[in-house]
Amino acid sequence: MPPEVDLALQRARVPHDAVAVLLQEAGTGRTLLSHNAQTAVNPASLAKLLTTLAALDQLGPAWTWSTPVWLQGSVSEGVLDGSLVIKGTGDPKLVVERVWLLLRRVQQLGVREIRGDIVLDRSAFAPQQTDPAEFDGDPTRPYNVQPDALLLNFKSVTYSFVPDVPRGVALVGVDPVLAGTQVDRTVRLSAGPCDDWRSGLKANFADALRVRFAGSYPAACGELNWPVADADPASYNARLIEALWRDMGGKLTGRIVDGSAPAGLKPSFELKSSPLAEVVRDINKFSNNVMAQQLFLTLALQRQPGQPATADTARTVLREWLVARTGELPSGMHLDNGSGLSRETRLSAALMVRLLQLAWSSPAMPELLSSLPINGLDGTMRRSRATPGRAHLKSGSLRDVAGLAGYVLSDSGRRYVLVAIINHPNANAARPALDALVQWSLRDAPSR
Repeated sequence: MPPEVDLALQRARVPHDAVAVLLQEAGTGRTLLSHNAQTAVNPASLAKLLTTLAALDQLGPAWTWSTPVWLQGSVSEGVLDGSLVIKGTGDPKLVVERVWLLLRRVQQLGVREIRGDIVLDRSAFAPQQTDPAEFDGDPTRPYNVQPDALLLNFKSVTYSFVPDVPRGVALVGVDPVLAGTQVDRTVRLSAGPCDDWRSGLKANFADALRVRFAGSYPAACGELNWPVADADPASYNARLIEALWRDMGGKLTGRIVDGSAPAGLKPSFELKSSPLAEVVRDINKFSNNVMAQQLFLTLALQRQPGQPATADTARTVLREWLVARTGELPSGMHLDNGSGLSRETRLSAALMVRLLQLAWSSPAMPELLSSLPINGLDGTMRRSRATPGRAHLKSGSLRDVAGLAGYVLSDSGRRYVLVAIINHPNANAARPALDALVQWSLRDAPSR
């Protein structure tokens, strides 16, 4: 190990055998540093690189998702005498603004009142049997939201807290508002530092229809936001659409229910997503687990059109793609899901460097490179202490796992491919060692 990296590992009490590193020159494959590079380790969110690169390779950077909508019935004098049907196909970014645009398009077609139901078709993905609390016991974390063919606004709510000092309270904002859900709109202010402010709020999110804040909010915090996964994801879509539709002045006689889209009937219109390249950027820059899982299942859906996408099929697609690009996988390698939010996934630094070398010479290289966080400047690498702006690196973090993978621009103008992964209880305390490794790499790996 370079001396500065070795010292940082010693300070974090992480032994060398817990670290896997490979540094090569991009394009030539010349190796500058290799340590445990063939060892199968948990890559955490570095696994998103496989998912996003496979998608760019198989679908292309301009590929889009389509959400078809049917007006089933006649429209006269602002009334749809029938049902509105919306079919999800896995769009990872149907945020509230785009749901509003979808409903606005319905109104532009002359519909102000629906004398039927709003039917949501979520059949493109097979039903998920996973408990959102299974991974870490906290179902309120937005990263634990399960994939859904019709994933609206990540099935999450952002609560904002704004101090109103004269009144001695913080005003609580809610975005988006959900039909039938009541939220405490104020919480008392408290003195003291802005430390563990979330715990101090004593929030109760267990009841999706009644959110309470029984504690206090430190005035010193200023304005802060708290994104939370909704407690009842099964009804989230219905509550969001009802709230938006009524807020837009729309009327609904029936209910909002799950159902099936009409087979063989051309939709009234389709809502197109952002291009895949933009979605990949969101996934990698901010390590968005839910979007990565949506993309993972989309690969399965494209393999078997018309059949519900399953995690098993997606794993098969990803593994076959990986084998086709890199050759037979060494023993010990295992792909669990598309996000890396897993205790079971195992990859090696050598395999990931091989992929990044292939990406360097692929048509998708510009899109993949620009999707990676810029060291010290943005995304999940903004807090890195290595020289800012000189590396594009995907970070990975779980309990007992810390890692990074991507490209470093050295003082000489050479590009290097770097993958470093730590699997150890003190892994996250060893992040200074990863920063030191980046710094050493951008100095062209000086002789040790």
